[in-house]
Amino acid sequence: MPFNGEKQYVGEDQPSDSDSSRFSESMASLSDYECSRQSFTSDSSSKSSSPASASPPRVVTFDEVMGAARNLENMTLVHEIAVNENFQLKQDALPENSLASRVKRIVHQAYWDVLESELNAEPPEYDHAIKLFEEIREILLSFLIPGSGNRLRNQICEVLDTDLIRQQAEHGAVDIQGLANYIISTMGKLCAPVRDDDVRKLKATGNIVEVLRQIFHVLDLMNMDMANFLIRSFRPHFQRQLVDYERTKFQEILEETPSKYKMLYIYIEIR
Repeated sequence: MPFNGEKQYVGEDQPSDSDSSRFSESMASLSDYECSRQSFTSDSSSKSSSPASASPPRVVTFDEVMGAARNLENMTLVHEIAVNENFQLKQDALPENSLASRVKRIVHQAYWDVLESELNAEPPEYDHAIKLFEEIREILLSFLIPGSGNRLRNQICEVLDTDLIRQQAEHGAVDIQGLANYIISTMGKLCAPVRDDDVRKLKATGNIVEVLRQIFHVLDLMNMDMANFLIRSFRPHFQRQLVDYERTKFQEILEETPSKYKMLYIYIEIR
Protein backbone atom coordinates (compact mmCIF):
# COMPACT_ATOMS: atom_id res chain seq x y z
CA MET A 1 0.00 0.00 0.00
CA PRO A 2 1.15 3.56 -0.63
CA PHE A 3 3.22 5.33 1.97
CA ASN A 4 2.59 8.97 2.73
CA GLY A 5 0.39 9.52 -0.31
CA GLU A 6 2.77 7.96 -2.85
CA LYS A 7 1.13 6.27 -5.79
CA GLN A 8 1.38 2.57 -6.21
CA TYR A 9 2.57 1.58 -9.68
CA VAL A 10 0.76 -1.24 -11.38
CA GLY A 11 0.87 -2.90 -14.77
CA GLU A 12 3.77 -2.16 -17.21
CA ASP A 13 5.00 0.92 -15.31
CA GLN A 14 5.96 -1.16 -12.26
CA PRO A 15 9.36 -2.91 -12.56
CA SER A 16 9.30 -6.65 -12.24
CA ASP A 17 11.62 -8.70 -9.96
CA SER A 18 13.83 -9.79 -12.92
CA ASP A 19 14.24 -6.19 -14.05
CA SER A 20 15.31 -5.17 -10.56
CA SER A 21 17.92 -7.89 -10.38
CA ARG A 22 19.37 -6.96 -13.78
CA PHE A 23 19.49 -3.30 -12.74
CA SER A 24 21.34 -4.22 -9.55
CA GLU A 25 23.85 -6.32 -11.49
CA SER A 26 24.41 -3.49 -13.96
CA MET A 27 25.06 -0.98 -11.18
CA ALA A 28 27.44 -3.41 -9.47
CA SER A 29 29.38 -3.88 -12.72
CA LEU A 30 29.62 -0.14 -13.24
CA SER A 31 30.83 0.34 -9.68
CA ASP A 32 33.50 -2.35 -10.13
CA TYR A 33 34.66 -0.74 -13.37
CA GLU A 34 34.96 2.69 -11.75
CA CYS A 35 36.93 1.24 -8.84
CA SER A 36 39.29 -0.67 -11.09
CA ARG A 37 39.82 2.41 -13.31
CA GLN A 38 40.58 4.56 -10.29
CA SER A 39 42.95 1.90 -8.95
CA PHE A 40 44.81 1.71 -12.29
CA THR A 41 45.07 5.50 -12.50
CA SER A 42 46.32 5.69 -8.92
CA ASP A 43 48.93 2.98 -9.49
CA SER A 44 50.16 4.56 -12.70
CA SER A 45 50.52 8.00 -11.18
CA SER A 46 52.29 6.62 -8.11
CA LYS A 47 54.72 4.62 -10.23
CA SER A 48 55.51 7.49 -12.55
CA SER A 49 56.16 9.82 -9.64
CA SER A 50 58.22 7.38 -7.58
CA PRO A 51 61.89 8.40 -6.99
CA ALA A 52 63.21 5.10 -8.30
CA SER A 53 61.62 5.51 -11.73
CA ALA A 54 62.39 9.22 -11.94
CA SER A 55 66.07 8.92 -10.93
CA PRO A 56 68.56 8.34 -13.76
CA PRO A 57 70.84 5.28 -13.59
CA ARG A 58 74.04 5.89 -11.59
CA VAL A 59 77.20 6.03 -13.71
CA VAL A 60 80.32 4.38 -12.25
CA THR A 61 83.37 6.62 -12.69
CA PHE A 62 86.82 5.48 -13.77
CA ASP A 63 88.28 6.54 -10.41
CA GLU A 64 85.79 4.33 -8.57
CA VAL A 65 86.67 1.35 -10.75
CA MET A 66 90.39 1.90 -10.24
CA GLY A 67 89.88 2.39 -6.50
CA ALA A 68 88.01 -0.90 -6.34
CA ALA A 69 90.77 -2.64 -8.28
CA ARG A 70 93.38 -1.28 -5.88
CA ASN A 71 91.37 -2.44 -2.86
CA LEU A 72 91.04 -5.92 -4.30
CA GLU A 73 94.73 -6.02 -5.24
CA ASN A 74 95.67 -5.05 -1.69
CA MET A 75 93.47 -7.77 -0.23
CA THR A 76 94.89 -10.32 -2.67
CA LEU A 77 98.42 -9.32 -1.73
CA VAL A 78 97.74 -9.55 2.01
CA HIS A 79 96.07 -12.93 1.54
CA GLU A 80 99.02 -14.26 -0.48
CA ILE A 81 101.54 -13.02 2.10
CA ALA A 82 99.60 -14.66 4.93
CA VAL A 83 99.04 -18.10 3.38
CA ASN A 84 102.18 -18.51 1.25
CA GLU A 85 105.31 -18.92 3.36
CA ASN A 86 107.52 -18.72 0.25
CA PHE A 87 106.03 -15.50 -1.10
CA GLN A 88 108.58 -12.79 -1.89
CA LEU A 89 109.10 -9.98 -4.35
CA LYS A 90 111.33 -10.47 -7.35
CA GLN A 91 112.76 -8.16 -9.99
CA ASP A 92 110.66 -7.87 -13.11
CA ALA A 93 112.59 -9.25 -16.05
CA LEU A 94 111.33 -8.12 -19.44
CA PRO A 95 111.88 -10.45 -22.39
CA GLU A 96 115.25 -9.64 -23.95
CA ASN A 97 114.00 -8.85 -27.46
CA SER A 98 110.62 -7.39 -26.53
CA LEU A 99 109.58 -3.88 -27.48
CA ALA A 100 109.25 -2.85 -23.82
CA SER A 101 112.77 -4.08 -23.10
CA ARG A 102 114.25 -2.17 -26.04
CA VAL A 103 112.40 1.04 -25.16
CA LYS A 104 113.52 0.83 -21.53
CA ARG A 105 117.13 0.21 -22.55
CA ILE A 106 117.14 3.12 -25.03
CA VAL A 107 115.58 5.59 -22.57
CA HIS A 108 117.97 4.63 -19.77
CA GLN A 109 120.97 4.81 -22.06
CA ALA A 110 119.91 8.27 -23.28
CA TYR A 111 119.63 9.49 -19.69
CA TRP A 112 123.09 8.29 -18.71
CA ASP A 113 124.55 9.68 -21.95
CA VAL A 114 123.17 13.10 -21.04
CA LEU A 115 124.70 12.86 -17.57
CA GLU A 116 128.07 11.89 -19.02
CA SER A 117 128.04 14.75 -21.51
CA GLU A 118 127.20 17.24 -18.73
CA LEU A 119 130.01 16.02 -16.45
CA ASN A 120 132.53 16.06 -19.33
CA ALA A 121 131.56 19.55 -20.45
CA GLU A 122 133.83 22.58 -19.89
CA PRO A 123 132.94 23.74 -17.35
CA PRO A 124 131.04 20.68 -16.04
CA GLU A 125 127.31 20.90 -15.42
CA TYR A 126 125.95 19.22 -12.29
CA ASP A 127 122.17 19.67 -12.47
CA HIS A 128 121.40 16.02 -13.23
CA ALA A 129 124.09 14.77 -10.87
CA ILE A 130 122.69 16.83 -7.99
CA LYS A 131 119.20 15.40 -8.59
CA LEU A 132 120.69 11.91 -8.54
CA PHE A 133 122.43 12.55 -5.22
CA GLU A 134 119.19 13.89 -3.76
CA GLU A 135 117.32 10.75 -4.83
CA ILE A 136 120.10 8.51 -3.50
CA ARG A 137 119.97 10.32 -0.15
CA GLU A 138 116.24 9.66 0.21
CA ILE A 139 116.69 5.98 -0.67
CA LEU A 140 119.47 5.55 1.89
CA LEU A 141 117.36 7.24 4.56
CA SER A 142 114.46 4.90 3.78
CA PHE A 143 116.64 1.93 4.79
CA LEU A 144 117.04 3.29 8.34
CA ILE A 145 114.65 1.90 10.93
CA PRO A 146 112.58 4.70 12.53
CA GLY A 147 113.85 5.62 15.97
CA SER A 148 117.35 4.26 15.42
CA GLY A 149 120.44 5.17 13.44
CA ASN A 150 120.19 8.89 14.18
CA ARG A 151 123.95 9.33 13.89
CA LEU A 152 124.07 7.74 10.45
CA ARG A 153 120.94 9.63 9.43
CA ASN A 154 122.55 12.96 10.32
CA GLN A 155 125.74 12.00 8.52
CA ILE A 156 123.87 11.09 5.31
CA CYS A 157 121.98 14.37 5.39
CA GLU A 158 125.17 16.37 5.92
CA VAL A 159 127.28 14.68 3.23
CA LEU A 160 124.50 14.56 0.65
CA ASP A 161 123.21 18.06 1.37
CA THR A 162 122.08 19.14 -2.09
CA ASP A 163 122.21 22.85 -1.21
CA LEU A 164 125.83 22.47 -0.20
CA ILE A 165 126.64 20.41 -3.31
CA ARG A 166 125.00 23.08 -5.47
CA GLN A 167 127.13 25.80 -3.87
CA GLN A 168 130.24 23.70 -4.45
CA ALA A 169 129.21 23.21 -8.09
CA GLU A 170 128.97 26.95 -8.59
CA HIS A 171 132.61 27.25 -7.49
CA GLY A 172 133.76 24.14 -9.38
CA ALA A 173 134.64 22.29 -6.17
CA VAL A 174 132.34 19.25 -6.32
CA ASP A 175 134.05 15.94 -5.58
CA ILE A 176 131.78 13.55 -7.48
CA GLN A 177 134.07 10.58 -6.95
CA GLY A 178 134.28 11.27 -3.22
CA LEU A 179 130.48 11.45 -2.94
CA ALA A 180 130.14 8.21 -4.88
CA ASN A 181 132.62 6.46 -2.59
CA TYR A 182 130.73 7.66 0.49
CA ILE A 183 127.47 6.35 -0.98
CA ILE A 184 129.05 2.97 -1.68
CA SER A 185 130.47 2.80 1.85
CA THR A 186 127.07 3.61 3.34
CA MET A 187 125.38 1.02 1.16
CA GLY A 188 127.80 -1.57 2.56
CA LYS A 189 126.59 -0.73 6.07
CA LEU A 190 122.91 -0.95 5.18
CA CYS A 191 122.69 -3.79 2.67
CA ALA A 192 121.84 -7.41 3.41
CA PRO A 193 124.77 -9.86 3.46
CA VAL A 194 123.63 -11.25 0.13
CA ARG A 195 124.47 -7.88 -1.50
CA ASP A 196 128.03 -7.56 -0.15
CA ASP A 197 129.57 -8.81 -3.39
CA ASP A 198 127.47 -6.39 -5.45
CA VAL A 199 128.64 -3.46 -3.33
CA ARG A 200 132.29 -4.51 -3.52
CA LYS A 201 132.12 -4.61 -7.31
CA LEU A 202 131.09 -0.95 -7.35
CA LYS A 203 134.46 0.14 -5.96
CA ALA A 204 136.34 -1.48 -8.84
CA THR A 205 134.66 0.70 -11.49
CA GLY A 206 136.57 3.79 -12.63
CA ASN A 207 133.98 5.54 -14.84
CA ILE A 208 131.96 7.81 -12.52
CA VAL A 209 128.84 7.65 -14.71
CA GLU A 210 128.98 3.87 -14.76
CA VAL A 211 129.51 3.91 -10.98
CA LEU A 212 126.34 5.96 -10.49
CA ARG A 213 124.46 3.71 -12.85
CA GLN A 214 125.49 0.58 -10.96
CA ILE A 215 124.75 2.29 -7.64
CA PHE A 216 121.12 2.70 -8.70
CA HIS A 217 120.99 -0.91 -9.82
CA VAL A 218 122.20 -2.18 -6.44
CA LEU A 219 119.89 0.24 -4.62
CA ASP A 220 116.96 -1.31 -6.49
CA LEU A 221 118.08 -4.73 -5.25
CA MET A 222 118.39 -3.39 -1.71
CA ASN A 223 114.87 -1.94 -1.93
CA MET A 224 113.57 -5.35 -2.90
CA ASP A 225 115.48 -6.95 -0.02
CA MET A 226 113.98 -4.46 2.42
CA ALA A 227 110.46 -5.15 1.11
CA ASN A 228 110.94 -8.91 1.52
CA PHE A 229 112.28 -8.37 5.04
CA LEU A 230 109.17 -6.40 5.94
CA ILE A 231 106.98 -9.11 4.42
CA ARG A 232 108.62 -11.77 6.60
CA SER A 233 108.31 -9.54 9.66
CA PHE A 234 104.62 -8.79 9.18
CA ARG A 235 103.51 -12.27 8.04
CA PRO A 236 102.62 -13.52 11.57
CA HIS A 237 100.52 -10.40 12.14
CA PHE A 238 98.75 -10.85 8.79
CA GLN A 239 98.03 -14.49 9.63
CA ARG A 240 96.41 -13.57 12.94
CA GLN A 241 94.30 -10.77 11.49
CA LEU A 242 93.54 -12.16 8.02
CA VAL A 243 89.95 -13.31 8.55
CA ASP A 244 88.81 -10.12 10.30
CA TYR A 245 90.70 -7.96 7.79
CA GLU A 246 89.14 -9.58 4.72
CA ARG A 247 85.64 -9.56 6.25
CA THR A 248 85.96 -5.87 7.12
CA LYS A 249 87.33 -4.88 3.70
CA PHE A 250 84.65 -6.82 1.82
CA GLN A 251 81.94 -5.19 3.92
CA GLU A 252 83.38 -1.73 3.25
CA ILE A 253 83.39 -2.37 -0.49
CA LEU A 254 79.82 -3.68 -0.48
CA GLU A 255 78.56 -0.70 1.52
CA GLU A 256 80.22 1.79 -0.82
CA THR A 257 78.94 0.37 -4.12
CA PRO A 258 76.93 -2.82 -3.63
CA SER A 259 75.97 -3.28 -7.29
CA LYS A 260 79.56 -3.42 -8.49
CA TYR A 261 80.87 -5.96 -6.03
CA LYS A 262 77.99 -8.20 -5.04
CA MET A 263 78.68 -10.91 -7.62
CA LEU A 264 82.42 -10.66 -7.04
CA TYR A 265 81.88 -10.98 -3.30
CA ILE A 266 79.71 -14.07 -3.79
CA TYR A 267 82.27 -15.57 -6.18
CA ILE A 268 85.14 -15.15 -3.75
CA GLU A 269 83.09 -16.43 -0.82
CA ILE A 270 82.23 -19.56 -2.83
CA ARG A 271 85.91 -20.14 -3.58
